[in-house]
Amino acid sequence: MLATLTKQVITNESITTTDTRAKEVRKFVDKMITYGKKGDLVSRRKALAFLHNDKVVVEKIFNDLAKRYENRNGGYTQILKVGERRGDASLMVLLKLVDETKPEEEKKPAKKASKKEKKEETK
Repeated sequence: MLATLTKQVITNESITTTDTRAKEVRKFVDKMITYGKKGDLVSRRKALAFLHNDKVVVEKIFNDLAKRYENRNGGYTQILKVGERRGDASLMVLLKLVDETKPEEEKKPAKKASKKEKKEETK
């Protein structure tokens, strides 16, 4: 079950599942992306062994996700709470991969001048 959920997160980049499953799957998704960042043959074989020899998913890990997260040292997933499931009221969450695109640095408003600076400007 964990391998299947891991494959779904990697291929779809987000899944909706229960909170406890998401917390467990997050560990394996992070491990697979770390294998992709290493990029050696041993890591590729470990990823293939865990993901039931799904070569398409492993190619996505090693080619796309490894390049996307090359400057990130972990924390490739995030969990967002959705609500409670209708039948048994278990907490449902959205497990998704973090977007690595960094927004442009927003310009911060100018700092207010202190009283000393105001006095110096008037002189």
